[in-house]
Amino acid sequence: MTARGTVFRETMLGRVRLAGDDSDRPVRLDLLARADSLMPTRRTTRARLTGRIRIAGRADDPEAEGELEISPLARRRIRYRLGFRLEGRRLLLDGWKSLSLKRPVSSMTVLPYTLYEDGERVGEGVLRFPLATGLLPFLAGFRFPRAAEAERSLAPRWDGTPGRTEVWYTTLTDPATGSGVWLHHEVVAPRDGGPAYAHGWVAVFPPGGPAEHARFGPTPWTGDPRGFSAGGISAAPGRLRGSAGPFAWALTEEPQGPPLHTFPRWSWRHPWLPASHMLPAARARYRGTVRHGTRELRLRDAPGASARIYGHGNARRWAWLHADLGGGDVLEVVAAVSMRRGLDRLPPLVFLRLYRNGRGWPRRAERSAVGWAGIGRFRADIGLPRWRVEGRAGLRRVRVTVTLPPDGTLALDYTDPDGSAAVCRNSGRADAEVSLERWRGRWRPEAAWRLTGTAHAEVGDR
Repeated sequence: MTARGTVFRETMLGRVRLAGDDSDRPVRLDLLARADSLMPTRRTTRARLTGRIRIAGRADDPEAEGELEISPLARRRIRYRLGFRLEGRRLLLDGWKSLSLKRPVSSMTVLPYTLYEDGERVGEGVLRFPLATGLLPFLAGFRFPRAAEAERSLAPRWDGTPGRTEVWYTTLTDPATGSGVWLHHEVVAPRDGGPAYAHGWVAVFPPGGPAEHARFGPTPWTGDPRGFSAGGISAAPGRLRGSAGPFAWALTEEPQGPPLHTFPRWSWRHPWLPASHMLPAARARYRGTVRHGTRELRLRDAPGASARIYGHGNARRWAWLHADLGGGDVLEVVAAVSMRRGLDRLPPLVFLRLYRNGRGWPRRAERSAVGWAGIGRFRADIGLPRWRVEGRAGLRRVRVTVTLPPDGTLALDYTDPDGSAAVCRNSGRADAEVSLERWRGRWRPEAAWRLTGTAHAEVGDR
């Protein structure tokens, strides 16, 4: 039986009185709760909390994390414990909604809380769920995803057909040091019918220094129903392990968010396009170690994601971006010129997916590539060290600028199933600027993000 879980978003508004302040300050919480069960009302359920907390003039932390205790009958409360940063200090928000049948509405929507620093009380306040504006988005955002969906996406797709390539790769950023990490696992089935082989590499991108990497393979591919496994290196559900040259890694992966299909969802099930790309989970957190030489990264709650590619080989020219925007929001971009005759004369096709506030935009992945009635196709200008994408879908338009730092970019050779060669330039600490606008009589800013050294990107060509 497939396990199920529950995901929902909640926004609360209120005020806080901090120690040393003469007056209250406005507060806003935008939270994502994820539980591994269906939250039965008779028992206590615990859910993971991530999101953003804003205190006017004092704090804006998009990486707040904590726990939600949901116990409507056993303890008659819903307790929130959320850690966040305020001006370099680490605070804990602790409070609960005391549920009452006599006051069902207010008891479910009012959250008194206390702020603590190292166990000492440093503030208090009250948050309220805005029924008038928040109820419909709250109900619409409830999801009951299958917990095993990410695991199924890691299973190999290759069915023995010659001329195919399949990739499992993971990129992440160490929040302690700012280093980027890249793990690439690939299976190549030569077009001439030769035996399939597995290979890949590991790379670390330290700030202020050149990237370091090591390759592994090629080694015969025997297949593993869980994911990639060859030559003592594995990428399986919840786990990444291996060693290559001076590198050794042992990581655990906790998926966060639903699968994100960069290309149309049907293209992953039916490989009719030259290639397809998807993320088993829109984002993930990583713990463990990555050793390289005499140095070691000890990762704790490192943000990143794993992705999958299945197709006929690399494009003629391409660019890729994964950007964790904070607060559970993610941007994924693939822009590419196909190797297929006819398609190779077209400008780069753009597949852009913005996962924001629990929803994907554009609503259909193909909208950014082909538009509708000639309107809305996105455009890409692929180059180095900078490439750009911009476009419109519906009432929104987006502009993305990605910069790969010369001292933090690694050039690697690829060999396609047909034997042709390509070169990809990767960076685990790229910069990205993203602006989102919405049409309200004229284009008005809706959101903007600026990532410095935490975006993951690449540019490839032949």
